[in-house]
Amino acid sequence: MKTVLIGVGQAGGKLATEIANFDAEMEFGAVTGALAVNSAKTDLRSLPLDTVLIGQDRVNGHGVGGDNELGAEVMQADSHEVVEALEGRITSEAEAIWVAAGLGGGTGSGGAPVLVKELSRIYSVPVYALGVLPGQGEGSMYQVNAGRSLKTLAREADATLLVDNDAWHSAGESVEEGFDAINKAIAQRFGLLLAAGEAVEGVGESVVDTSEVINTLRTGGIAALGYATAEAAPDAEENINVVMSTARRALLTGTSLPDATEAEAALLAIAGEPDRLSRKGVERARSWLEEELGCMQVRGGDFPLGSERVAALVLLGGVERSKRVEQFFERAKAAQQETDAIEEERESADSLFQNDQLDNLI
Repeated sequence: MKTVLIGVGQAGGKLATEIANFDAEMEFGAVTGALAVNSAKTDLRSLPLDTVLIGQDRVNGHGVGGDNELGAEVMQADSHEVVEALEGRITSEAEAIWVAAGLGGGTGSGGAPVLVKELSRIYSVPVYALGVLPGQGEGSMYQVNAGRSLKTLAREADATLLVDNDAWHSAGESVEEGFDAINKAIAQRFGLLLAAGEAVEGVGESVVDTSEVINTLRTGGIAALGYATAEAAPDAEENINVVMSTARRALLTGTSLPDATEAEAALLAIAGEPDRLSRKGVERARSWLEEELGCMQVRGGDFPLGSERVAALVLLGGVERSKRVEQFFERAKAAQQETDAIEEERESADSLFQNDQLDNLI
């Protein structure tokens, strides 16, 4: 999938950088252009991508401080600058635009939905979002921001591929180490998805191509991506069970949105050297996936790649009814109620000092 990638906010810019670097290192050529957009000048300085600073007249390059309403406002005001920066990048070969953002901060959560809407208005190719949910321990503000942002993104984007920070966070990691590890995990999985049909080494029996990715995401709403890998034998016939078990792990333990086992559509891509890929294994895995998900729109195929390992990618479209999504929205709702209660207490305390009866005491 030939893609133009835009990272919005601090997390989005770092994630876009990781994805672009992975694509370049693997020589896939799927990312045809990458851009980072932020309201904080310092967050853009360290990025190797071309950058756009928005909101200079409102926040003077200092960021929006986690205020996603302000993030939406500055993107609304300066989206034309982002569009201008994209001139010459979105050519006839572009098959999609992906907007990446962390959904808990200010610029990313507020600005990404606004930018997606504007790009969808201008361009005829699909505009997708790659959104990262905050972990449960990241604070009420992040949960509230993400809840608001996700609802809008799911409505405005052609599809929103969701990553839960808690899915790949390891115990004992610092916050910074955790985010770096998660970004690398996302970049590998997402980069392989973009490369399906682009970097073909050898000839597979039934190669996955871009149209199948687009058709799987055509259901709209929220999507998830699963991944697993395993050692493969030189002979394809010996890898029937390897393909099966790898596909099962990709769905059951390796998805970007844990517990997302209900979907409206799915795509299974088995990557590896053509001589090691078992067509029988791919068909069995696809049939199992169809039965496990309870949907008829399950596509499957090969992704020939120079590797002695077998990897399984499972793209799920239409997973908004999954338990993980429901749990997140419940968490975001509870965080909103907690925030509202604190604000009411603050307003009540302030009103004590505005009482006319206290004037003579001051």
